[in-house]
Amino acid sequence: MTTQNSVSRSTRSAAVIGAGQAGVTAALGLLDAGFEVTLYSDRDQRALRDDVPATGTALEFGEAQQAEAALGLDSYTARAPRHTGLSVRIAGPEREELIAFDGNFDGYVGVAVDTRLKADERLTAFQERGGRFVVEQVTAETLDPIAAANDLTLVATGRAGLADLFPIDQRRTVYDAPQRSLLTVTVTGLGHDTSVFAHRSPAGGGHSGFSIFADQGEGWWGPYLHKDVGPSWAFLGWARPGSDWEKRFAAADSAESALRIVQDLYRDYIDWDLPEVQAAQVIAEDPQSWLKGAVRPLVRAGVGRTAGGHVVASFGDTSVAYDPIAGQGAQSGLIQAQRLVAAAAVHDGPFDEDWLSARYAEFLAARSDAASKVTRLFLGDPELAEIGNQFFAAAAVDPRFASALVGLLHRPQPLLEIDSLEAANAYITRVTGENAADLLARFTPAGRFTRSTFADTLATS
Repeated sequence: MTTQNSVSRSTRSAAVIGAGQAGVTAALGLLDAGFEVTLYSDRDQRALRDDVPATGTALEFGEAQQAEAALGLDSYTARAPRHTGLSVRIAGPEREELIAFDGNFDGYVGVAVDTRLKADERLTAFQERGGRFVVEQVTAETLDPIAAANDLTLVATGRAGLADLFPIDQRRTVYDAPQRSLLTVTVTGLGHDTSVFAHRSPAGGGHSGFSIFADQGEGWWGPYLHKDVGPSWAFLGWARPGSDWEKRFAAADSAESALRIVQDLYRDYIDWDLPEVQAAQVIAEDPQSWLKGAVRPLVRAGVGRTAGGHVVASFGDTSVAYDPIAGQGAQSGLIQAQRLVAAAAVHDGPFDEDWLSARYAEFLAARSDAASKVTRLFLGDPELAEIGNQFFAAAAVDPRFASALVGLLHRPQPLLEIDSLEAANAYITRVTGENAADLLARFTPAGRFTRSTFADTLATS
């Protein structure tokens, strides 16, 4: 049960529109905090689990797991294969192999869990505890009487649907289009022991693998918990506009074709990881185990109004849409859910525009602004490019800074204070205890990355 304490367990009602991970987590949290909660979805529970793809890899680190624990919810750290670090390789525009480092996660682990599994289990718990689940397409017109009938209404329908009720925050939204095309596929055929990706790190299959090509995009492999087959692996790729990778990603039309595209991509560009990628197999039980698309990173207002003037709150991806390159979307949604439930549980006044706006501003300051900035850093945003270059070079020289850099995925707040090379160098010095200029003077290009011998491992096993 939740650790939140409610003020009243009988008089307040809430509606949540959208039964994805963020929506059902908030609904379950509010229910346990004493609200009468109705959760709306345009699909029934079976369809939500089996007829749609997972919306990304939903990789979560310590702060998001703490938010789930505060809500009394399973964070899956005992069930999912654990990420204990991130192994990074960066190649230049002429395919020069420039930077290699491994960052260990310090004091926390990462877990990537199929959002369909997590939402399904939480939806079951929600109904078993007395929550009301309604399968109904909620439109702008039908939202009005729902909001009128409830003390608190959250809109968690993602980036489409009812999102237009909430104006875009132009100050916080820096891109007018997606920065990458995306392709993801979940696979079996690989374990998670030290023989997998052993050329990258002594941790082997305990570390995610991230490869960056300056003119093409990025590719990531990481341990994953799939709804049907359990421990598995997920690939997530980002293609720059106009790149060869973008053309390849566009051709995917099934899990099988997506995996073939990824295997060909690694053969042609990222051969150091090719043996593991060639060993991957599609998940036959799940034809929805792949997805392609694009996300425009943007921030919307936290409060909107229905046609009848009733106040509703944006939530999850409806509030903030992140490019998934830094893994901030699922984490932000869960942290937003915990913060809102905790505040609502002890609030004895109306959930009016002032209250909702204040809670949303606190969430932006506590998490989302920093999460958006670390996403821009890993996207290679021109405004942060010099800082990124310093950070990646420092990570290649000093393992302490490598761990601090990948730690920004867990806790991005330190990045908010870094807005110049001087501030970046001060941060490097603070983390390593060494003058940044002296440390960076020791940087040399990798020359050639270590290649996988996983095929030999397979042949002899």
